[in-house]
Amino acid sequence: MKALLAILALLWAATAVAHTRSESHSAWTIDGPIVHLAFSVADREAARITGGKPDDAALLAYLAPRLGVDSGGHACRAVAPPRTVVAAPGFRRAEFQFACPGATDLHLHDTAFFALIPTHINFAQIQRQGGDFAEQIVAAGDLPLAVGDTGGGLASAGFFRFVGMGVMHIFTGVDHMSFLVGLVLISRRLRDLIFVVTGFTLGHSLTLALAVTGVIRPHAEFIDALVALTIALIGAENISVASGRPGAVALGTGVALAAMAGLRLAGIGLLPPLLLIGAALFAVNYLLFAGHLRDAGRIRLVVTLVFGLIHGFGFAADLLQERLPPAKLAEILVGFNLGVEIGQLTIVLLLTGATVLLARRHLTLPRPIVTDVLASALVGVGTFWFIGRSFAA
Repeated sequence: MKALLAILALLWAATAVAHTRSESHSAWTIDGPIVHLAFSVADREAARITGGKPDDAALLAYLAPRLGVDSGGHACRAVAPPRTVVAAPGFRRAEFQFACPGATDLHLHDTAFFALIPTHINFAQIQRQGGDFAEQIVAAGDLPLAVGDTGGGLASAGFFRFVGMGVMHIFTGVDHMSFLVGLVLISRRLRDLIFVVTGFTLGHSLTLALAVTGVIRPHAEFIDALVALTIALIGAENISVASGRPGAVALGTGVALAAMAGLRLAGIGLLPPLLLIGAALFAVNYLLFAGHLRDAGRIRLVVTLVFGLIHGFGFAADLLQERLPPAKLAEILVGFNLGVEIGQLTIVLLLTGATVLLARRHLTLPRPIVTDVLASALVGVGTFWFIGRSFAA
């Protein structure tokens, strides 16, 4: 168990990079020479334009000269003035329509927000007539984007390239590794460990496929915050069981999340109030169930399945940084998911193996001490990331 303490110390010292970021979303629909664009951005990003409250007119005036299409080097003309349409709470959505001289050699242009925030990224979705669909995460300097260039470096990549991407996503993801430490921590028997790993695998496999194929695409900043919350909840479960006071731990967690929902209603924070209320209800019930059940192995399979659903969207973000060739989506999904499984099983086996080896050599600390220290660390680092990602500017 000393090995676990050392590993978690390294996790604590590492920084959670590439999760909280300035971003926008664009959906380009190409119908012959006509290109429709829907551009969405959070209010907090739109407010950067005016330096105060976001304003629709100011947003349209800012976006119009910075978004466009050209065909064969000739600029496509705007068919109608851009307009704002109804968007999700906390976001603004603008629509544009362009008529191009031709339907070939199209290039998409987007320079919005990159001058204001150099690290800004845009999640671009490109839908062509006939059903061809591509996605790409675009950073400063990546555009103009040739419409036909949707395969990127993955178009000629082999299966094992995708497996390696999945493995590296686990080994370089500090928050995902922290969660895996928590899974080992709550598993007092091999059977418990099998249950939690199975549930986690089922959950992330499902949402990874749904996100990459575009069936569901939640906002990345919401998922980043919820991933951090799962880490804190794993640690909180251990504390509630060890202390014998699951009701107090559950109540404190629920009140904290409800308070964040109240702050969001007052305009402070990023996560939607309904999402925070839902998280509070889930957390309270989870902690109460886990704290009162004598054998929580099977219920943990369901709970970690829910956690897996959240982490699966996080895994998908790594894939969506590449231009995914539609013809290879199935191969990419299978290979990447297999790599994720190899990575997480490697970490779980190393942790459990190190624990067994140290126990046989009588080098372990008493389990209650190790559990309390690691659980407290998980709660601390998970809460730190969750708050940071929920209130990021």
